[in-house]
Amino acid sequence: MKDSHQKIVSRAVMEIKDGMNVNLGIGIPTLVANEIPADFNVLLQSENGLLGIGPYPVEGEEDPDLINAGKETVTAVPGASFFDSAESFAMIRGGHIDLAILGGMEVSEQGDLANWMIPGKMVKGMGGAMDLVNGAKRVIVIMEHVNKFGESKIKRECSLPLTGKKVVHRLITELAVFDFTPNGMVLIETQENVTVSDVKEKTEAEFTVAPELLAAQ
Repeated sequence: MKDSHQKIVSRAVMEIKDGMNVNLGIGIPTLVANEIPADFNVLLQSENGLLGIGPYPVEGEEDPDLINAGKETVTAVPGASFFDSAESFAMIRGGHIDLAILGGMEVSEQGDLANWMIPGKMVKGMGGAMDLVNGAKRVIVIMEHVNKFGESKIKRECSLPLTGKKVVHRLITELAVFDFTPNGMVLIETQENVTVSDVKEKTEAEFTVAPELLAAQ
């Protein structure tokens, strides 16, 4: 795992509480499954029809019939259940998912999310993200702070097609943690050895800084 991804995943797993039903999106979010404390009673749901995803399988013990929404082989915990996509999306749309942790291509300062396509590039489909951002009780986006060109992925306005408007509750990157409130985007934490100035330098979006964070720095 890349160091930046490890920082993101380590912080993201802190959002998961014992007893939750959680959906992990494709990409970095799938890495969270291996970090959940063993004593937690957490059910991971995949929109392709599995409730009770376990850690990634040990090499050589993969079951090609057990996959997540990203077509990766996974394991199933004791008591896991299998069902069709209609049942899966009924869970999501019915508000039975406590937490959705999704990847992102762009997030705006209003909490808009773009994570399903880049114009001109082939995509298999929008997947379940549009349902998840509207059906899950809480939506957390985890992503790298800048793209491969060094440009901020946290925008004043998203330039890519939106998955949902004003749907993100919290954003976690390798540099910082932001909350989205009625009064705008708020920086609530910085990662170790990262300053508020570092975050401002790499963030296009406008944001305020939580008073307790200002006091700590």
